[in-house]
Amino acid sequence: MAAKRDYYEVLEVSKNTTPEEIKKAYRKKAIQYHPDKNPGDKQAEEKFKEAAEAYEVLSNPEKKQRYDQFGHAGMGGAAGGGFSGGFSNIEDIFSTFGDIFGGHFGGFGGFGSGHRSGGRRVSRGSDLRVKVKLTLNEIVNGVEKKLKVKKYVACQHCNGTGAKNGSSFSTCNTCRGTGQVTRIANTLLGQMQTTSTCSTCQGDGKMITDQCSHCGGEGVIREEEVINIKIPAGVGEGMQLNVSGKGNTGRRGGINGDLLVVIAEEEHPELIRDGNNLIYNLFVSFPDITLGVTAEIPTVDGKVKVKIEQGTQPEKILRLRGKGIPDVNGYGKGDLLVRVHVWIPKKLNTEEKRILEKLQSSPCFQTGPSAEEKTFFEKMKDMFD
Repeated sequence: MAAKRDYYEVLEVSKNTTPEEIKKAYRKKAIQYHPDKNPGDKQAEEKFKEAAEAYEVLSNPEKKQRYDQFGHAGMGGAAGGGFSGGFSNIEDIFSTFGDIFGGHFGGFGGFGSGHRSGGRRVSRGSDLRVKVKLTLNEIVNGVEKKLKVKKYVACQHCNGTGAKNGSSFSTCNTCRGTGQVTRIANTLLGQMQTTSTCSTCQGDGKMITDQCSHCGGEGVIREEEVINIKIPAGVGEGMQLNVSGKGNTGRRGGINGDLLVVIAEEEHPELIRDGNNLIYNLFVSFPDITLGVTAEIPTVDGKVKVKIEQGTQPEKILRLRGKGIPDVNGYGKGDLLVRVHVWIPKKLNTEEKRILEKLQSSPCFQTGPSAEEKTFFEKMKDMFD
């Protein structure tokens, strides 16, 4: 499967391009690759879809911010993740972005709207948003979730048409079945033609003569559906993933909306996330850090043993490479950073005090670097004087 092109490259714009310039760039591409202008050209049709997908993301400030931060993975483009940021068909694009061309996609440039079900408006169901809580283990390894979602689905009794038995229709007399009304007005510049959605049938092109009693003529009913989704490894708090076509079903045979999955991270009892790295605060006693000790460090996959060398200084950070979180775009894994802290007891008995007081006068327990270390530091200082 070919990798998706960068959305900015598709529309030939930069990250700093204004929303209006992005809109103009998309309009130019849509006209260039419009299916009616390139009949039978599958490559042009794919480029038409590609431009629509890019515009759908870059024209939305929230989606654009996620894309700039996470790339295609932030839009649900991770391979095998079960997400899609694009459009499944041409009708979906016409329904979503027809207003860019004055409410009628075919009304600009002289080509028609044959991909809009004969010109009829295709309704689109609303998107659904759900929040999914993930443990750190699920974030690191990826996970498959089953979500119970209450949503509008197509009525089985009328096959989503809204008409009794799915066949009780008559052609709209106002638009003669096209779903659109064309008006011609004489102006100083000559005749101007405008096209708008038929107000009589709301763009359906037909009228229901006998409504379905189960859905009241809407073609949808509310039910609970179990949806399986695969969440890729490396997602983060607040990231939104898009499951295409799993939102509410559009009325009367319309297009399905999308399911927007918002990621929430559950706090780990010992590990702290910092980007793709994990942080663990290790507390070591004064005798152990002075003499050296082997400590057990928790990781997502279980505990590992790490040797704390004799004389390790407080706040030193030990790096366990590859023990962090995978990059959501597949660029390797982060590290586990172990920050060493020295635990100082608040109370001592008489014997403990006597031992420490004796050590106070020992040269090894004097503060500051040793003579050898002083010589090294002095040499370094001379280099920069």
